[in-house]
Amino acid sequence: MSNKYIPHTEADIKKMLDKIGVASVDDLYADVPQEVIFREEYDIPEAMSEIELRRHFDELGKKNSLLTVFAGGGSYDHYSPSVIGHLLSRSEFYTAYTPYQPEISQGTLTYIFEYQSIICDLTGMAVSNASMYDGATAAAEAAMMMVSATKKKNRVVISGTVADRVAVVVETYAKFHGIEITVVPAKDGVTDRAGITAELAKGDVAGVIVATPNKYGIIEDYAGLADEIHAAKGLLTMTADPSTLAVLRTPAEWGADIACGDGQSLGMPMTFGGPSLGYLACTDKLTRKLPGRIVGATTDADGKRAFVLTLQAREQHIRRQKATSNICSNQSLMCLYATIYVALMGKEGLKEVNRLSCDGAHYLYNRLVESGKFTPAFEGKPFLKEFVLKTDMDVKAMNERLLENGIMGPIDLGNGLVEFAVTEKRTKDEIDNLISLILK
Repeated sequence: MSNKYIPHTEADIKKMLDKIGVASVDDLYADVPQEVIFREEYDIPEAMSEIELRRHFDELGKKNSLLTVFAGGGSYDHYSPSVIGHLLSRSEFYTAYTPYQPEISQGTLTYIFEYQSIICDLTGMAVSNASMYDGATAAAEAAMMMVSATKKKNRVVISGTVADRVAVVVETYAKFHGIEITVVPAKDGVTDRAGITAELAKGDVAGVIVATPNKYGIIEDYAGLADEIHAAKGLLTMTADPSTLAVLRTPAEWGADIACGDGQSLGMPMTFGGPSLGYLACTDKLTRKLPGRIVGATTDADGKRAFVLTLQAREQHIRRQKATSNICSNQSLMCLYATIYVALMGKEGLKEVNRLSCDGAHYLYNRLVESGKFTPAFEGKPFLKEFVLKTDMDVKAMNERLLENGIMGPIDLGNGLVEFAVTEKRTKDEIDNLISLILK
């Protein structure tokens, strides 16, 4: 086999050509006008030996700055087990065909089914779709689901503690779907419950979107919120970092109707900004409103367990203008990544990731506050791996100094607020080095 991703041998090609009565591949394309065929020399480098090629890519790789990361804001430097890359690169996954034909797509359908099962376990929801592009667009789809499900209500309320990048994407989608968005500003780092109550009292709210942990890393108490929203005939969407759901209360436990978020924290490398995936899950009642693909389990003609796309009377098969959404593809390779990661880590492994992240974050938090150069931005608010402090230091100069020493420092939120994140990858020596450079 000349290429592991192109499985046809010369014998295979000859057999196919003989079947259709064509002598060669060139003859197969004989009807292509000669004037559009490129006949010049390709401007590509000369061939290299393996050792030369490895050296070439090593030199290219050295142009990247690999930093020790203490920034978060929605993208986290979690550990990625090396076996994931080896499994992802298997040809049956890497070149998997879109799963509309189950008889040739059982591998793809199986891992999507497992992915959906994992998302349902993490969120507590009944149904998950087959992943989406990213967490922000998943939240936008959730907003449209809430409007579609509640009918005659055309407004979605977003807590000011939802990540800004998510809120902006939701607003963009909403603008072109005729949906009104109201953002209720945060109050002392958490959702303004009185502000939410006031908006619900107006009677036109289809749903509310909140976050856990929120954009400041704070773990909010949402007790009673779902009941209040449901009493006003609305729905609750919760955006959540899925990695943290191994130790925090799930969206279902808070009474949410829809759970969504970004799956990057499930071991995916930051890789200079992507790719990632968005997850979207909901209650049984909202299943028909869920965009994208859903894989279900069944039995084949021989009674063996098999997997198929289910509930397909949706955007793939109906008129565009009648679809809830036109999302019908998914980040399939990345949902496979998440599936392998969670399967490898298991429940105890995910708990350990959060324990180590939490210990490191609190150690850094306490040391910085004890230095006198930082003060708590939101006193007494619980956090897991990410937190915000206030400082009078020159944050830009501080981050430049850290960058010179190979460290990606905290996110500058403005007005003296800085946001740090610590994952299980950060050692005590790395944290101590960060502290010494900051206080230098």
